[in-house]
Amino acid sequence: MSADGERRARVALSFLSKPGDPVLGAALNARTAAELLALVIGADADGEAVLAGQAEDPVLSRAVQRWRDRLGEIPGTGRLAAWQDSGLRLILPGDPEWPTQLDDLGDARPLVLWARGAGDLRLTCVNSVAIVGARAATGYGQHVAIELAATLAERGTAVISGGAYGIDASAHRGALAADGATVAVLAGGLDFGYPRGHSELFAAIAANGVLVSECPPDRGPTRPGFLIRNRIIAALTRGTVVVEAALRSGALNTARHARDLCRPVMAVPGPVTSEQSAGCHELIRDYGAMCVTSASDVAEHMSLPGWGLSAGPRRGLATGRDLLDPAAVAVLEEVPVRGGRGPASIATRAGVDLDTALRCLGLLAADGFVERGELGWRALKLD
Repeated sequence: MSADGERRARVALSFLSKPGDPVLGAALNARTAAELLALVIGADADGEAVLAGQAEDPVLSRAVQRWRDRLGEIPGTGRLAAWQDSGLRLILPGDPEWPTQLDDLGDARPLVLWARGAGDLRLTCVNSVAIVGARAATGYGQHVAIELAATLAERGTAVISGGAYGIDASAHRGALAADGATVAVLAGGLDFGYPRGHSELFAAIAANGVLVSECPPDRGPTRPGFLIRNRIIAALTRGTVVVEAALRSGALNTARHARDLCRPVMAVPGPVTSEQSAGCHELIRDYGAMCVTSASDVAEHMSLPGWGLSAGPRRGLATGRDLLDPAAVAVLEEVPVRGGRGPASIATRAGVDLDTALRCLGLLAADGFVERGELGWRALKLD
């Protein structure tokens, strides 16, 4: 099966299964997407009938039947092309824009991602923090979220959240107010655009960052889908900050995903009388979350690049050249000061694979060594 055929099969399966389907994720460890799709439609890769005993695993057999019942939901090539013509793009594992930290989710890794926006998802998330919290946020929570996001974004840290009302929206708006990058991970399809009341916010995010979803573009969110989506927010980022959350808030679910992934979990304290801060207090008391009250607390806990000991503007590099790993040094040596060079060419010249080159370029950009321009990557002249 060709690479294009494998991509088409993976996209087709994303329309047949629910997001985060662990049975499908486990099955892809033993079979290709094309083989699984053939099993669903009842024919092998050569078009012959699949033997009845091929799916002897009862769990997989039941899942195959569920997926088979949805075969009519697979869109034709014209519909897929129309979505892509409208500005949506598909990102699959192995693509240059795929954030490799999502692979830490194992069998729950997204099958595909749909994205819209000016930013490169992978590079945007290299240096990022999730800021999440209650939909029914108080004025205190919204103020804290905006201040945190704006200060982090001003220092070059992207802000990731879920695009919902309340704390999520405040986090996105704070980052945008600082002309920083922000990513909204939606629980429904990007064309569906839930919540509808955030159409202007989503347009602003797309202009300065990325909108992303694992759901087909026209699919609306489901109640369990919001919780399933949270694993992506936690996995994309270097750490998660819960600004305000009640004891049954979905934001606590994001924090638990972050903890399971061994990513830093932080919580902002609130008034002891506030139900909307009870979840944050529980995270600090019972789950070992770091108590943070400012962006500098977050930066210190996560060792974010671009932050010195003082609260003043950044001076010089966040990381000395002598502290770079050998791969990053090799990549930096091949980035020209004038003009620009593409990542594939840099990888070849540096003697590393493309995945390593992209990772190094993202880190070098976050630390102020390089920047991406119209002609490709170029090194910055350092004082």
